[in-house]
Amino acid sequence: MCLYLIFNLIIVPPIAKGFGREALPWFSAEVAPRNWFYPLAFRNYADPELKAVLFESAKTSGLKITYLDANFPFFNGFPLLPHLSHNDGRKIDLSFMYLDNKGQATTDKPSRSGYGVYVQKRSQSSKNCLDQGFWQYDFTKYLTFGTNDDLEFDKNGTRDLIQSLLSKSQTQSIFIEPYLEQQLQLNKAYRIRFHGCRAVRHDDHIHLQIK
Repeated sequence: MCLYLIFNLIIVPPIAKGFGREALPWFSAEVAPRNWFYPLAFRNYADPELKAVLFESAKTSGLKITYLDANFPFFNGFPLLPHLSHNDGRKIDLSFMYLDNKGQATTDKPSRSGYGVYVQKRSQSSKNCLDQGFWQYDFTKYLTFGTNDDLEFDKNGTRDLIQSLLSKSQTQSIFIEPYLEQQLQLNKAYRIRFHGCRAVRHDDHIHLQIK
């Protein structure tokens, strides 16, 4: 384990810079992983521009950004399974914001993995995709690895986070479910898009992609 951590923390990061990737932090007041799995599994690497967007957005919104899957440290085109993209350092998944049982903003999340707890159990897009035979569309509900049911989706905080990301010129697109775009009153933001049925549901996280 000690050798693995040395490799993870000391050897890989400088090599990754040669591939145009930088490690996202393990501990930070502004940007941090949902849990240690993501940095331990080398899934926390990003293009320096993407890293800058995250820290600038955290500062702009005053929110702590929780990241999930980003990218591996080496080689464009190398897949970060099970994702369809996440292979060039310019994509990352981020958690929504939540309220605790007292209605206060919290950095806690309803899923241990960060995936699979949806704002609504069913949505029109999920029904349409499942009816078309895209069985994987809501498969992430089996990948929560434990849940916390005492949390409530924070509409205002999540909207503030997305608007902060959209305010950055580097942001190319954000994927969330269409009904959330309407609920959060973001439907005039042209860079918010539906990800299509070949992906998985995006009402448990935000997919951010920069130019």
